[in-house]
Amino acid sequence: MGLKAASALAISAVLLAGCGGEPAATPPSRTAAPSVSAPASSAAPSPSPSETLPPVTDRVSLPQLMREEFPGGEVTVLRESGSTDAYRRFEVSYPSGPLTITGVLLRPRGEGRFPGVVLAHGHIDTDIYVTGQGLRREQDRLAREGYVVLHTDYRGHAGSSPIPEGTEEDESRLGYTRDTINAVQAMKRLPYVDPDRTALLGRSMGGAVVMNALVAQPGLVRAGVTYASVSSDIVDNINRWAVPSRPEEVARLYRQHGDPEREPEFWAGLSARTYFDRIEVPVQMHHGTDDESCPIRWAYTTRDLMESAGVRQRLWVYEGEQHAFGPQWDLSIRRVIGFLDRHLG
Repeated sequence: MGLKAASALAISAVLLAGCGGEPAATPPSRTAAPSVSAPASSAAPSPSPSETLPPVTDRVSLPQLMREEFPGGEVTVLRESGSTDAYRRFEVSYPSGPLTITGVLLRPRGEGRFPGVVLAHGHIDTDIYVTGQGLRREQDRLAREGYVVLHTDYRGHAGSSPIPEGTEEDESRLGYTRDTINAVQAMKRLPYVDPDRTALLGRSMGGAVVMNALVAQPGLVRAGVTYASVSSDIVDNINRWAVPSRPEEVARLYRQHGDPEREPEFWAGLSARTYFDRIEVPVQMHHGTDDESCPIRWAYTTRDLMESAGVRQRLWVYEGEQHAFGPQWDLSIRRVIGFLDRHLG
């Protein structure tokens, strides 16, 4: 593996560590939490909408992803496991370019063409990750509400193909974004899914994956949801996790691409906020004021930049809630279901 690839893959583990925080299932609570507002961010708004795609200045970039085709592929059922009276649950695989990605699929019982939601989980160490791990509360609740759910494992996780050697995409989450886009396309092929009624939901690191997908493929789904998302600026995430833990790897990465001060264009090309003007669907965000992993200020800035870019969005803020979402999770998922019912109904 070349120095450039090795540096990016090494820093990947550091950057992603700490930004997942997938919670264990907790008893639901119906205690209401107010939505609070914040002062407007001083960050600059997204560029004005353009009829042409932004230029590709590096192959590792969102503009490169915008030019790729995602034809989709067939979902292969591997085994049935964990079915309930409300839905059947299957361990599955699907293609993502040359790779095979595993995940879990939940199909509500009954007839008809159902709306579908693809779930993008947060960081979980691949050494302990098992298929379908993360977002398990959301999987169960959405399926019980009549949504087909496809939870992707991502490349390098569980039974998925390994991360291709020599690539830098997963430090930037572009590889995970490809796997998530392909999951949507594969789900749309299922005969019991209405391909015109699909959505994305991502938590923590998966929030960045969802934002990447929405700017790269604007017509992919009809709605997007994020929970306790990382920043929409990749530099924020590097500074929070990689710089304190592995400064030597950050220095190596910056030698390859330049640091954000000297090469701002490269880092902007990996940050979804640069292209928020491309988002065509409504976005709902959920974040706790006491999030110990992803600061609430990131959510405020993302909201303000989406608003400046003309995105139909709403940020629900939960006073006292932490990254994993505990006491107010039930309130949040009821808001998610109402949002999806409105836009996918």
